[in-house]
Amino acid sequence: MKKLFFVLLLFNLAQANLAAQTIVELNTTMGNIQLQLYPDKAPRTVKNFLNYIEIGYYDGLIFHRVIDDFIIQSGGYDADFLMKDTMSPVRSEATNGLKNDRGTIAMARMSDPHSADSQFFINLADNTTLNHRARTFADYGYTVFGMITEGIDVADAIGEVETAKVDGWEDVPVEPVIINTIKIIARDEDK
Repeated sequence: MKKLFFVLLLFNLAQANLAAQTIVELNTTMGNIQLQLYPDKAPRTVKNFLNYIEIGYYDGLIFHRVIDDFIIQSGGYDADFLMKDTMSPVRSEATNGLKNDRGTIAMARMSDPHSADSQFFINLADNTTLNHRARTFADYGYTVFGMITEGIDVADAIGEVETAKVDGWEDVPVEPVIINTIKIIARDEDK
């Protein structure tokens, strides 16, 4: 009887963990990418990302930096390369133990590790050089806060588009790849 109770308890805990998932879907001009976010590992970063989603911030933005077998980056510019205003930067959580492995999503930033705001990138390869190594500007790394669960083929296809130098910007898709919308499918608080 105790064994059955223990098995049921484990099953209920597993169900609670499933219900606690935070899932978002990027609908792009090249297809959909679904991501599971990790609020338990990067709570400030996930909250920041969800805040931008809730106000429709990403709708109509382009993937402005695309490097095959490295990353695809978005979250700042529209098709005319006009940058949108952002909220305050979020403190880096790159020390959370998550790695910039293929299929993960991470925050883009300036040289200051704590300067990430709206821009993000999806890793198309295991990018170990982007991982946290030390608490210095050069080695702080980039905060990973989620993982693709569906649509890695879409991310790869975006990575393979033809790019060029545009108005001083490198690695810009010749034909814009646009985020139509990002929507929240499931949220940790929804359990």
